[in-house]
Amino acid sequence: MKIVADNTVPYLKGVAEPIADVKYLNSNEFTPSTIHDADALIVRSIDKCTRELLEGSRVRLITTATIGFDHIDIKYCDEAGITWKNAPGCNAVSVAQYVLSSLITIGLRRNEPLEGKTIGIVGVGHVGKELEKLCASYGMHVLRNDPPRAEKEGEAGFVSLDTIAEEADIISFHTPLTKEGRFATRHLASEAFFNQTRKKPWFVNASRGAVHDTPALMNALKSGKISEAVIDCWENEPAIDRELISLATIATPHIAGFSADGKANGTRTCLENIERFFGLKIEKMKEVVPPVPADPVIDLDNVTEHRIEHAIFRSFDPLAVDKALRETPDKFEWFRSNYNHPREFTAYTIKNATAEERSLFDKLGFK
Repeated sequence: MKIVADNTVPYLKGVAEPIADVKYLNSNEFTPSTIHDADALIVRSIDKCTRELLEGSRVRLITTATIGFDHIDIKYCDEAGITWKNAPGCNAVSVAQYVLSSLITIGLRRNEPLEGKTIGIVGVGHVGKELEKLCASYGMHVLRNDPPRAEKEGEAGFVSLDTIAEEADIISFHTPLTKEGRFATRHLASEAFFNQTRKKPWFVNASRGAVHDTPALMNALKSGKISEAVIDCWENEPAIDRELISLATIATPHIAGFSADGKANGTRTCLENIERFFGLKIEKMKEVVPPVPADPVIDLDNVTEHRIEHAIFRSFDPLAVDKALRETPDKFEWFRSNYNHPREFTAYTIKNATAEERSLFDKLGFK
């Protein structure tokens, strides 16, 4: 069997080789000739799996190490009999922790505790559920908006997008990008939506860039309808809007889901998809694990203030990534390919926490 894999999919090299001939390519090397005789592709969101790439090839399975799959022409794949699989939920914890770290950063700068604030979560799937857990643990009131889930499960526990615009102090989007149908999400955060906001909320997009309308968001920031913006996902990536970078409070190059843990989950899911599809066993799957942090113990003994926040920033501090993107936004894709993937909270052990702190650390996932 032949597999063509994006060479930036982490923890993959050497794992599938016992059962397949594996060829690793840069994203720009995915061409009709280089993938022509592949049985399976292992890709990332930067690898565009179009009709032009796939037509006439031997490819039977495309498995992406990402939650999103808008880089795969699923209509063509269905027509051509090519099975495609994504990795739902693989980086949900990573994205949720990114959002919490970003909100804490803003809260400390403004000297405003997150406790007691109302956050509206738009899209309560894998990521939204994890963010809800973290925010509830932090003492925040959560409003949930998810029309497909509300239709399926009943309206109880869900609110309208209008209610979130009117009542939320913070609004965080975690929907897939869909352009058609009753639940289309392209430009869901539109000029009309921003005009409905009442509390000058903080705005977060860690889902897909086109979920927000860029000119509308910039106008909302300039007019004060939105007071803070955390932008990890951008329209027209990697050619991102320089003015929006300048207006955003925190600007990062689509790395919210790039924890080492999430990356390992995505790679493992791809290999599991190959196992199931081809009826094979990949014995070296157990080697797909993220590295131990350089300093996995967080001792709070000499930390006098913001002790919880200190521990969270040891896992991920958004300001360093923000600074790098602002300085060289043209390196957007380079940052993504050369990112130093952080470990999630569960990789760290806390020492010398108080009983009250320990309860919160447990809820957040620290050891």
